[in-house]
Amino acid sequence: MTSGLGPDTGARLLRTAVANIQRDYPVHWIHLIDSPDELVPQRARHPVFAGSFDWHSCVHQTWLAARLLRLHPAVEGAGAARAALDQLITPEGAQVEAEFFAGPEGAFWERPYGWAWLLLLDAELRAWPPGAPWADALRPLVKAVRGRWLTWLGLARWPVRVGTHTNSAFALSLGLDAARAVGDSDLITACEAAARRFYLSDRDYGGFEPSAADFLSPALAEADLLRRVLPADEFASWLDGFFPDLLAPRWNVLREPIAVDDPADPHGSHLAGLALSRTWGWRGIAEALPADHRYVPVAHAAADLHHVAGWQYVFGHGYAAEHWLGTFAAYLEVGALDDHSPHEVG
Repeated sequence: MTSGLGPDTGARLLRTAVANIQRDYPVHWIHLIDSPDELVPQRARHPVFAGSFDWHSCVHQTWLAARLLRLHPAVEGAGAARAALDQLITPEGAQVEAEFFAGPEGAFWERPYGWAWLLLLDAELRAWPPGAPWADALRPLVKAVRGRWLTWLGLARWPVRVGTHTNSAFALSLGLDAARAVGDSDLITACEAAARRFYLSDRDYGGFEPSAADFLSPALAEADLLRRVLPADEFASWLDGFFPDLLAPRWNVLREPIAVDDPADPHGSHLAGLALSRTWGWRGIAEALPADHRYVPVAHAAADLHHVAGWQYVFGHGYAAEHWLGTFAAYLEVGALDDHSPHEVG
């Protein structure tokens, strides 16, 4: 197996992820509270995913640890990582989490971003034999969230098109990949149907990007989803209609990285992550289009520029950045679910 992350960088990402998932404070505690009795520590309400500042970040930092252990089982710090996952991912803890998601607040809390990362974590663990005990422990929680996901997609008429956590397209991309990996035909059908319902008729994109807190490009996230759903020729036709003027100067703001004035600021860290997510969005477009399509060169060039820009922010900018940015860096370089990396670091 090879990986797009070298041993030193992989070990550093793993070390950071393991520290994050065990770190209870500071915590971004977002719950509806009906009485003082409900003011309990995050670890009491969410015993598996209480660390790394917030629930969704803890889920995807756990995914990061599992992903790196799968690709680099002998990486420095592997023993500590396995011990941390053994301590945190327990049947008892997952049952407490499952009971929360089966309750009223579980119908919308962390929807859809945290849900998508949980499904991807589950698929990663199930595809990797050493991850099976953790996958088994998480099963009640995954079952509860999967049920919520299917209910949500069955009722949703419109997507959320922002560049932050509630973006529908990014969650559908992760959820669809996870469903395909585990052969969940009902979830595959629901994700594909929602993608077509939400986005297939989109034409002449005219959004202003980025917003000050974006870590996703709404346009590229949408394209990255539809390349997963549509046949290659249909995707090329859709992209031509969605972005008929992608080569125009007005889209320099999307083709070129933006300046990040303060990557240690929470919103600044989002903009740092935007460079990473734009990289895989541009790469996905370039790889999905016919080789002679007019957008392929600009997509490759934009991906290269954003790749360099994004990596400079991954380490050294405080907890506001480091509690989550490593996930995006690893997702960019090693993808998910395969035993090899789709891209090598140059």
